[in-house]
Amino acid sequence: METRLAILICLSDAPEYTATDGILHGYLVGIGLGESYDAIRSHLAWLDEQGLVIRQTAGGQLGMTLATLTQAGQDVSAGRSQVPGVARPRPRSGI
Repeated sequence: METRLAILICLSDAPEYTATDGILHGYLVGIGLGESYDAIRSHLAWLDEQGLVIRQTAGGQLGMTLATLTQAGQDVSAGRSQVPGVARPRPRSGI
């Protein structure tokens, strides 16, 4: 899925490879993949189950979710490995 790849790419560019669900929401809206906070949290839960991010929550279900990219997630975001359920990055120009 494009949204899952976009989340991994956002995290790969984030300081300390970490971002809140609010930052991820803004990023996704900015690239035309706007989804609800609930949908983003569902994607983060799935990515966490796959070992691609580490997900933490603060303040219960209504609080903030924090995601940190793992090495496996970095490999997927860069196209070095594939995980079913995450889109592959588009080829980049070699120039």
